[in-house]
Amino acid sequence: MCLASDPKGGDLQSLLRAEYANALVTIDLPRPGAQSAVRRARLWDLDEKLHCPIIGTCISIDELQRFARRFQFAGPSDDDFTVHVAAVNLARSRNPVSEALQRHLERKFHLAVERFGKLKSDAELLRHWIECCNRGEVAGPLWAVCTHRGVSAETRQRAYTDIHMLSHQVGAGQAADARRLTHLAAENAELKRSHTREVAVLRRQLAEATAGLAERDEAVEQAALYQKRLQCFESGQAYVEMGQRLLTLQASHEALLDSTRQVQELERQLKESREASRRLLAERDTAVAERGALEQLLNALDSPVCNTAGSDDCAGCSAALTTRCVLYVGGRASLLAQYRQLAERLGITLIHHDGGQEESLSRLPELIRGADAVVCPTDRISHNAYYDVKAHCKRVGKPCLFYRGGGVSGFAVAMARVSRGEFSVAGAEAG
Repeated sequence: MCLASDPKGGDLQSLLRAEYANALVTIDLPRPGAQSAVRRARLWDLDEKLHCPIIGTCISIDELQRFARRFQFAGPSDDDFTVHVAAVNLARSRNPVSEALQRHLERKFHLAVERFGKLKSDAELLRHWIECCNRGEVAGPLWAVCTHRGVSAETRQRAYTDIHMLSHQVGAGQAADARRLTHLAAENAELKRSHTREVAVLRRQLAEATAGLAERDEAVEQAALYQKRLQCFESGQAYVEMGQRLLTLQASHEALLDSTRQVQELERQLKESREASRRLLAERDTAVAERGALEQLLNALDSPVCNTAGSDDCAGCSAALTTRCVLYVGGRASLLAQYRQLAERLGITLIHHDGGQEESLSRLPELIRGADAVVCPTDRISHNAYYDVKAHCKRVGKPCLFYRGGGVSGFAVAMARVSRGEFSVAGAEAG
């Protein structure tokens, strides 16, 4: 309840005790037969006990603070209770503060004032006040009932009593609400944790569902593609397209085969050209060798014939060869005389063996040991004679020359190589 100022100027505690004692006293009822006021009551006209509930209920703390700053009836550091007490004390008399509060209440609750102003009897006022309290509508009806021109002291006392008890209920409710708030805070924290877990589960399920939807969409697209391909097969369009592709691939395959055959033919021609080139190169080398041998032969033919070729007298001759006796195995029997004549021109004693055609191969070891070198045309000798000559020459370490060409020119080339000392070591073939 609100505090009244001490007429004797006591301290704040005495004011509080006096005001609280006065608040417990009921409002004096008017005498029976007294005339009611002809106009609505003003704030300062009301009983002092009504100022506290009216200002505390009908005017908010923010509004009181604005009035306190405006009229400077409270300091900057004063708390809400001190501002409230000051406003209640000022409302007891007519002054600028109480007049400003009166105007503010009239503006704020003009609808409630108009609604209650239509009621003519005190019973109607009391009934409407009880209905407003049951609905929780208190501030506007309290101001309208207390200032109504036809209200009785009993109805004002009922309004005062209801507001007084309501303040107790509100206080008790606040304590219960505080306990309930603590319980609700703990429950809210648990609900938040549960909510977090559920949200995580739902997010995981949502991700799985999204992945499942993506897979389903992909499967739907794949099924649509398969359906389209199936329709193509059923309509025969696929077979037509496959036939066209087959014809195109067949034409391409035939073109590739032609190209492959052309490449193979070109490779074959290239191989033949390379072989022909190697053969021509070999023939050229052979021809060059034969030309040199023939030139040497012509030079030998132009020189005087040595009657002592192959004898000890050749040791003092500058034109004599280091190889004096050569065994010639194989060759053409019809050209033997020409072979000997060319050898004599070169100062070589030629021993001949036909390679096993008429003569026995058993004589080869003895002939090989008696010769300084062995010459053998590989294209005019049997295989047995070839291997025997090669084996005996290798066994005794005799120089041996195998060559191709059994004609006179080939023999001349062989003799020229012999004269230059070109032998195969230990019977190896010299080309």
